[in-house]
Amino acid sequence: MPVGGLLPLFSSPVGGGLGGGLGGGSGGGGRKGSGPAAFRLTEKFVLLLVFSAFITLCFGAIFFLPDSSKLLSGVLFHSSPALQSAADHKPGPGGHAEDAAEGRAGRGEEGAPGDPAAALEDNLARIRENHERALREAKETLQKLPEEIQRDILLEKEKVAQDQLRDKAVFRRLPPVAFVPPVGAVGREPADAAIREKRAKIKEMMKHAWNNYKSYAWGLNELKPISKEGHSSSLFGNIKGATIVDALDTLFIMEMKDEFEDAKSWVQKNLDFNVNAEVSVFEVNIRFVGGLLSAYYLSGEEIFRKKAVELGVKLLPAFHTPSGIPWALLNIKSGIGRNWPWASGGSSILAEFGTLHLEFIHLSHLSGNSIFAEKVMNIRTVLNNLEKPQGLYPNYLNPSSGQWGQYHVSVGGLGDSFYEYLLKAWLMSDKTDLEAKKMYFDAVQAIETHLIRKSSKGLTYIAEWKGGLLEHKMGHLTCFAGGMFALGADDAPAGLTQHYLHLGAEIARTCHESYNRTFVKLGPEAFRFDGGVEAIATRQNEKYYILRPEVVETYMYMWRLTHDPKYRKWAWEAVEALENHCRVNGGYSGLRDVYLKHNSYDDVQQSFFLAETLKYLYLIFSDDDLLPLEHWIFNTEAHLLPILSPNRKEVEVNEK
Repeated sequence: MPVGGLLPLFSSPVGGGLGGGLGGGSGGGGRKGSGPAAFRLTEKFVLLLVFSAFITLCFGAIFFLPDSSKLLSGVLFHSSPALQSAADHKPGPGGHAEDAAEGRAGRGEEGAPGDPAAALEDNLARIRENHERALREAKETLQKLPEEIQRDILLEKEKVAQDQLRDKAVFRRLPPVAFVPPVGAVGREPADAAIREKRAKIKEMMKHAWNNYKSYAWGLNELKPISKEGHSSSLFGNIKGATIVDALDTLFIMEMKDEFEDAKSWVQKNLDFNVNAEVSVFEVNIRFVGGLLSAYYLSGEEIFRKKAVELGVKLLPAFHTPSGIPWALLNIKSGIGRNWPWASGGSSILAEFGTLHLEFIHLSHLSGNSIFAEKVMNIRTVLNNLEKPQGLYPNYLNPSSGQWGQYHVSVGGLGDSFYEYLLKAWLMSDKTDLEAKKMYFDAVQAIETHLIRKSSKGLTYIAEWKGGLLEHKMGHLTCFAGGMFALGADDAPAGLTQHYLHLGAEIARTCHESYNRTFVKLGPEAFRFDGGVEAIATRQNEKYYILRPEVVETYMYMWRLTHDPKYRKWAWEAVEALENHCRVNGGYSGLRDVYLKHNSYDDVQQSFFLAETLKYLYLIFSDDDLLPLEHWIFNTEAHLLPILSPNRKEVEVNEK
């Protein structure tokens, strides 16, 4: 149809506009009958179909771009920078719109790194470029013949099928290994009687948590200690036994030998990954793959290596995206992946795809196949080819376009373990992975410049960055960073070693204050530094505690690296609080509000309580010869992975 045929839809001689052209206008603008400009009903219907198709094409291209909210406000409506900055940047999952607004209003004068107007202009330019590229691709696709489109689909299906066959071949060719006995897997008893007694108490806590899990939820993922029944999270799909796999290495280092044998027997007989279920790639990797790898490196039991590689193979289809950035969710039977629906424009999450590196390098090391390492090294390539806003890594990256989503930066939830894994990749490589080292210290420099602030009363905290504006909130998850800064201090640029040790100590102090300012002496999920409050949760949905480990994790690193006795003192305060407020007859429960005098239980004993919280506490009251840091690193679930020195080879890795 010629373009001129559409003109009456948009202009009429009597000013009826769109309504007039369709015969639906009012007053003098309405045309229903005769005249040279009038349309028959069938013509109107055809024109309406064409117009609808055009609108659908335009808006469809927009909404399938990363971060479509920015595109709509910035490109279609041309909002002013002031209005756009308030509308564009939404809070992360679990938050509310008012969270972001209040965070910006609190102390906005500290907020914007660089020029906010320039940053917004850059964002708009990037969005327009993405928009134009998407429209070009849509146009090219529409110009193809149906046979060409069908051929492309068949070729893509064939490629995916070949990739899946290649992935499965990794497991079928699992080679024999020469097990390397672990260093410091079991330590000596502390010489100090008081320390021995405290360590024994923590072991008793582990027995209480384990025995109740075994009594009431054996084989299920987690325990409901009040209800005394099993609890299963959708994160694991139909895979069972999260607590068993998560607890394996803790049982081993605490020398709970009978319990370890029970757990190993369950893994041999019952741990099954041939399930038709959608799982979180991140959670299954850090808990199951990490737990199995750790159990193998400690015990040498072949079943753990076999199961770890089997599961690693099941996760490989998550990487079948145009960019190689993996999906967040994967059906491990069909190999079909997708991302969380709330994640910016269908994006993958930095802390999820950035927290696969350690485990996948070890999967290549133990399987003799480089495919696992190739997948995670490609993630690095994608990241290094992207421009970083102010040197920061946004939390969202679209796996189809390979471009950033929303400019939201956090060292807590959505970002945290990405930075941890950069540092630990450097350490795990026996300090040969120079790329990881550079990426880590460049990121830390940007974090110091733009996110780290000091409160009016002297508490150092790490804020969140949303498109150039700071939200003065710090999450419990962010408290791991104190230990991270201290752990990386020895390898810091010249003259900065003491600076990073001091920064780690300052973060540890702030997180201790977040505990100390509650009634139960356990910290909230998030705490704020605005509106006249410091290190206190001000919103009801931030006041809960779910047995998280990050604060005692930082205490553990600070103790190991400084031997300052205050870290053992603070750790024991946490032990007493757990015993007084979280321990119940059926195990340990999280709390709904840490500021209430009466305990309000959430009735979940998280698997990471056994994997992380109790393990870190046990190590704080152990001598340094138990899991020495020069021989081991911990994944983000506190599972143990040995440092891979150049002369350590269980198997020969086959390069592709």
